[in-house]
Amino acid sequence: MTSVENTTSDTTDPADSGPSGYAAARLRLLNEESRSGPSRRSALAGLTDDWLAALFAAAVKESGVRGAALVAVGGYGRAELSPRSDLDLLLLHDGKADPAALSRLADRLWYPVWDLGLALDHSVRTPSEARKTAGEDLKVHLGLLDARPVAGDLGLLAGLRTSVLADWRNQAARRLPQLHSMCRDRAERCGELRFLLEPDLKESRGGLRDLAALRAVAASWLADAPREGLAEARRRLLDARDALHLVTGRAGDRLSLQEQDQVAARLGLLDADALLREVYESARVVAYAGDVTWREVGRVLRARSARPRLRGLLGTRSSGPAERAPLAEGVVEQDGEVGLALAARPDRDPVLPLRLGAAAAQAGLPVSLHAVRRLAGQARPLPVPWPAEAREQLLTLLGAGEPTVAVWEALEAEGIISGLLPDWERVRCRPQRNPVHTWTVDRHLIETAVRASAMTRRVGRPDLLLMAALLHDIGKGWPGDHSVAGETIARDVAVRVGFEPADAAVLATLVRHHLLLIDTATRRDLDDPATVRSVADAVGSAGTLELLHALTEADALATGPAAWSAWRGSLVADLVRRVAAVLDGAPAAPSDLSLPGAEQERLAVEALRTGEPVLTLHARQEPDAVGVELAVAVPDQPGVLPAVAGVLALHRLTVRAADLRSVELPEQLGEVLVLRWRVAAEYGSLPEAARLRADLVRALDGSLDVPAKLADREAAYPRRRGVVPPPPRVTVVPDVSSLATVLEVRAPDAVGLLHRIGRALEDAGVRVRSAHVSTLGANAVDTVYVADPDGKPLPPATAAALASAVQSALS
Repeated sequence: MTSVENTTSDTTDPADSGPSGYAAARLRLLNEESRSGPSRRSALAGLTDDWLAALFAAAVKESGVRGAALVAVGGYGRAELSPRSDLDLLLLHDGKADPAALSRLADRLWYPVWDLGLALDHSVRTPSEARKTAGEDLKVHLGLLDARPVAGDLGLLAGLRTSVLADWRNQAARRLPQLHSMCRDRAERCGELRFLLEPDLKESRGGLRDLAALRAVAASWLADAPREGLAEARRRLLDARDALHLVTGRAGDRLSLQEQDQVAARLGLLDADALLREVYESARVVAYAGDVTWREVGRVLRARSARPRLRGLLGTRSSGPAERAPLAEGVVEQDGEVGLALAARPDRDPVLPLRLGAAAAQAGLPVSLHAVRRLAGQARPLPVPWPAEAREQLLTLLGAGEPTVAVWEALEAEGIISGLLPDWERVRCRPQRNPVHTWTVDRHLIETAVRASAMTRRVGRPDLLLMAALLHDIGKGWPGDHSVAGETIARDVAVRVGFEPADAAVLATLVRHHLLLIDTATRRDLDDPATVRSVADAVGSAGTLELLHALTEADALATGPAAWSAWRGSLVADLVRRVAAVLDGAPAAPSDLSLPGAEQERLAVEALRTGEPVLTLHARQEPDAVGVELAVAVPDQPGVLPAVAGVLALHRLTVRAADLRSVELPEQLGEVLVLRWRVAAEYGSLPEAARLRADLVRALDGSLDVPAKLADREAAYPRRRGVVPPPPRVTVVPDVSSLATVLEVRAPDAVGLLHRIGRALEDAGVRVRSAHVSTLGANAVDTVYVADPDGKPLPPATAAALASAVQSALS
C-alpha cells in the first residue's frame, strides 16, 4: 500500500491530508495562549474534521468506494477533544462496496492516524450492523448517541441516528437500569472523584463518564438531569483534563499528586489545593445531578410497570397525583420523596428548610429537588439568635445517622447550608492532603456527626456532642492551627444558633481540644503525673471530658480505618479514666496499661530468671484490630529498643503502635523492659515467635549486624516515582513531663525508622524511659521519653542537641 506521506505535500495547511500539515497546525493550536477551554476543544475537533475529511476524499478517490461516510462517535462526536484524546471513528458503508476496496479505504484512513501516534478506536459497519451491535453492546449504543458526520454520505448517518435514537427510547426500560448498574460498578471500582487525592477525572463517580451517562438519560426522554451548574462543571473537568494532557504530554485522566501544581498553574489557579477544590465542586454538582436523575428514572419506571397491573385490577385508568402523607408542619412525603405541603409558605416560615431536612433524615427518604429549590429561592433568613425550634431541628437532622448525609448534601447543593451557617463555605469541598483522611473537610464533619449520633445515649448532653461533631474542624478554612481558629468560630456559631453562653463555652473547649485525648494517649507517658494533670486542666469538668471522649472516637472513626482501632481506643479510655479521677479530686490512678498483666508478669519473671529476652506473638480478638500483638520482656540493658525494632524490620513487620516501659516486679532483683507492639506483616504470613526470639538474642549480643542487614534491604527497595515527602522533624516538647525530656519525631514511615531512632538515642548515651509509636498512613509520629544516666531530665541545651542529632540520623 502506498503511504499517505508519499502522496501528499509537506505543508502546514490544516486542511492538508498529510500528517505533517495536520500535526503542525495541531501543535500551533495547542500552543496558543489565547485559546483554551471550549474554544480550543471545538477548534481542535474542527481541525481534525478537516484533516480526516481530506483523507476521506483522497481515500474514496483511490479506492473507488461509493456509499460510505466517516462518523465521529463518543467524545469526538461531542467535539470534546482534549490534546491527547482518542479518536473514536466509525466507517459507515451501504454494504455494496467490494470488500477489498472497502479495506483499502479503511487503511487509507486509519494508518495516517496511527502514524501520528494518535490513539484510535475504529470500526467498519453497515447501518444495520451498527444498529445490531448497539443492541448487543451498551457501550456501542452510548457512543452512537453522540454520532456526528465528518465526511461522506450524510444520508447513511441520518438514517442510522434516527433508528439508534428510536431504539434507545423504545428500550429505555431495559437499557437505563443497565446503564445505572454500569455507573454504580464504576463508582465502586474508581471511587468518588470529590474525595480522592488523585482523582480520575473520567472514570470516578462525578466525572466525565457520568456526564455522558446523564446525556444518555436525557436522550431517552424518560428523565432529565438538573441543569443548573452542570455545563460549568463539565467545562471545569474538561479544562482540567486538557491541562493534564498538556503538562504530561500523554493521554490520561488521573490527576496525580506530582502533577497537580503544574496543572493548577496551567489553569491560572493559585495552587494544587485550589485545583482540587474546583474539581471537587464540579464532581459534587455532577454526582448530585446523577442522584436526582436516577431517582427520577426509577420513579418513572416503577410507575410504568405498575400502571398496567393497576388498570387490570380496577378496569379503569389510574389518574391523579400520588398521595401526600404529612411528616411535619409544612412537610409531606409524596411518591418516595420529601417535599413541601401545598399550604407551605417558605417566605413566612424561616425554620421550614431545617424542618424539612430533619423530617427527611428521620424518615430515611430523599429530598425533592423541586422542594429544595423552592426553599433556596423563597425561604426567609433565620433571625439571630435562632429560635429554639430551628436549633432543635438542626440537631434532629444531625442525629439521624446515615440518612443525614444525603439530606445534608441536597440542602448544600442549593446553597441552603451556607446560608444557614456562613462559615461552612470555607470548608466546603476543601481537600485534606493527609492520606489518612477519607473525606474532604465538609464531608468529614458530617460523617463525624453520623458517628456521634450512635453515641448520644452515653453522654449527658447529646446536643453539644452533635454540634461539636459538626464544628470540630470548622477552623480548617482559616490559616494557622485549625483548632485555635475553630474555637473562636465554634463559639460564634453556638451563639448564633441560640445556645446559652455556658454551652457555647463548652463547645468552644471541645473544638479547641478535639485532638487532645488521642494525641496524649498515643504520644505521651500516661504514668507521668504531669500528663494527666495537663489534660484535666484543659478539659475543666467531668461533663466536658465525657463529651470529648465521645467526640474523639467519632472523629477518628469518621477519619478513616487507620485513625482508630481497639488499641487506640484502650489508650484513650485509660487516659479518660485517670483524668476523671483527677477532676473528681482523687489522686491519679495507676494506668491499667502500665501494670503488667498476668502474661506480661510471667514473661518478665522468665526474662529475669534466664537473663534473655522472652516474647509472645498472638492475634487480637477485636474485629477492628489491625495486625497482631507482640509482647517482649528483656532484662534492662543498653540497646533494647533499636535491637527489637531492627529485628522486626528485618522480618518485614510493620509497627502500627508500640509502648516501652521499665517495670519493677515485686520481690525481684533488677528491672525488666516490657515492650508491647502491634505489628502487621508487609506481605505473606507472620514469622514464628521462636525465629524472632533467636534473632533478638543475636542482635543484643552483637552477632547479628542489624544496621548492615537493614541497609541491604533498603538498597534493594525500588525507588518509586511520586511526591517527595517533607523531611523528618524532631522537636523537644516542653512542659509535658517533670520526670523526663520528651522528644517528638515526625517522619515518613520507612524501613527501620524506629531502629534508627533507637540507635541515635543509644549513641547519645541517654536512657529511654518510655516510647510511644503511632503510625498513620504513610506518616509516623513517635514520642520518646528520655533521661540522663542518673534518671533526670536533660538540660535544655542538651535536649536541643539530642533532637538535632536524632534528626540528622534520620535524614
